[in-house]
Amino acid sequence: MAIRTYIKDRKKLYEAYVNGFNKRGIRIQRKRSGLESQRKAETVEFELKRELAKLKEEKVSFRWNEWMIECLKLMKVSYRPSTLYSYEKTVSKWINHHWDSKDLHDISKLDVHELIFERLPSDATMHTRKYVLKIVKRIFQMAVDHGELNRNPAQGMMVKVPEAEKKVLTNAEVEILLTEARTTDHRFYPIWIIALFTGMRSGELYALRWSDIDLDAGIISVGRSWNSKNGFTSTKNQKTRSVPISEDLLQFLKEFKLKRGQEEFVLPHLNEWTRGDAAEVLRKFCKALQITPIRFHDLRATFITNLLSRGESLARVMAIVGHADMETTNVYLRKAGIELKDGTEKLGYKIPRQIGGQVLEFKRNH
Repeated sequence: MAIRTYIKDRKKLYEAYVNGFNKRGIRIQRKRSGLESQRKAETVEFELKRELAKLKEEKVSFRWNEWMIECLKLMKVSYRPSTLYSYEKTVSKWINHHWDSKDLHDISKLDVHELIFERLPSDATMHTRKYVLKIVKRIFQMAVDHGELNRNPAQGMMVKVPEAEKKVLTNAEVEILLTEARTTDHRFYPIWIIALFTGMRSGELYALRWSDIDLDAGIISVGRSWNSKNGFTSTKNQKTRSVPISEDLLQFLKEFKLKRGQEEFVLPHLNEWTRGDAAEVLRKFCKALQITPIRFHDLRATFITNLLSRGESLARVMAIVGHADMETTNVYLRKAGIELKDGTEKLGYKIPRQIGGQVLEFKRNH
């Protein structure tokens, strides 16, 4: 901090100069030149010192990397470990090296657009872009909710993703799969059976206990799920649902219970299943049988589309499989090929039919 003199156009002038650090520890310099007196220079120097003091005490906005650290701390309270892991991995892989040291306030809607549509690798799928945008939106919204930002720069942005084709087995293919699995005593046979007859998710099947099944009432209570990161938790929508047991499945479960003895869990926790390789096991077996090579989750899709195609109501199917959103079930409705069936039968007009070979002649009026 100093006051210096200098000559300009044969006139003595003064310059007040101060320097210091802001709250981040970054060096800041301030100066005013062209002052005509020592007294004026001292007054200006005092004002500049006050300005630096305010900068040192003022609230400093978060940079992207700093806010991410804060977000992860906040998320630990309400997010599952698997969600937290997915967020951290996605941000580290796709976002940080673009915005790492950028202030949150300086990230604009254009920056978000460039990140999603230009800066991500050209081979990044639209699903990846959509997921990255979803995370960016949520992180910025948390900043808004905690008073760090006035607005969410990603608000209103969308990534349109073509509806993925869902693979399902035909009834004939289901028979081939189950018959061959039983004949060869395939280790996944009981797992595939219950999946195809209940529509339960893989994690729900893994967590299913005999105490969840009421064989007398013919009901399975689905209230838990499992995955390698979260362990045993509630279902995807945090709700318990009831799945009715068909006569075929009821007979199978009664016989299978005798084989399982005193086991707590209905199904064996096979190593491939625990490792997350159940989809690959099923796909390879289907290929060997020369039927549609589906993934494990497609057993659920097969269950849903089969019920819908046979006239089961959309609301009832939603309740059985635990869909919280009707649009999710609608995807399977379209796959079942019945959404538009008979739709044009409700037209209020018909095609005229020729009666007894009669030909009508229309005369033009002149």
